[in-house]
Amino acid sequence: MGLGGVSIWQLLIVLLIVLVFFGTKKLRNVGSDLGTAVKGFKNAMKDDETAAEPKKIADDAQQAKAETVKDKEQA
Repeated sequence: MGLGGVSIWQLLIVLLIVLVFFGTKKLRNVGSDLGTAVKGFKNAMKDDETAAEPKKIADDAQQAKAETVKDKEQA
């Protein structure tokens, strides 16, 4: 038995039907498009992480400045 009661032969038959129905060129294009989409998503996530980091540093600097002003007022 394979995945969830599906045998390897059933999976191969389904794969063969998909290849006959869509053709290898169409499947290659779909794979290429999917790969491009995943790569774009990863780049967007990386850009988002780098964009969030400078804001955090700026917030920390602003908080430190506010604490310094508060300390001067108390003295």
